[in-house]
Amino acid sequence: MLYEIMIQGYIDEVWSDWFAGLTMTHTEQGETILRGDLVDQAALHGVLIRVRDLGLTLISMQRLTPDDCRPTPSSIQSKGRP
Repeated sequence: MLYEIMIQGYIDEVWSDWFAGLTMTHTEQGETILRGDLVDQAALHGVLIRVRDLGLTLISMQRLTPDDCRPTPSSIQSKGRP
């Protein structure tokens, strides 16, 4: 299943592996979007637990269709902190 998790603030790329290899995108509004495929709900819960354990603010979480995974013009692909 494809998921998108939006978190307040910027998360550095070095945390990508800790978030199950999800793609990290930073928005101009100061948020980090984690997006990608998770095998099952246990994997999703694992990512959400990591968000909690780091004390990050969860803005939203949604399951996506493949069409939803197209890049948006308002986001910038992260190469570390912008």
